[in-house]
Amino acid sequence: MKKDIHPKAVPTKIIFQGKVIMETMSTRPEIHVDVWSGVHPFWTGEERFLDTEGRVDKFNKRFGDSYRTKKK
Repeated sequence: MKKDIHPKAVPTKIIFQGKVIMETMSTRPEIHVDVWSGVHPFWTGEERFLDTEGRVDKFNKRFGDSYRTKKK
């Protein structure tokens, strides 16, 4: 690596709602986050699957086959 062109890495605290979640290295001493794996629905098991069949029926009812036909 070339000297004096890279930013300095300092110990960093990752903060979520005022609590330190983890410590790592970065160019900034503190990073505030809105979401992390401890509260994200995918990782906590609270993920909800949407019923997409209703959306398809609504689309077909609104547009029918008109989206498939090509105008010349």
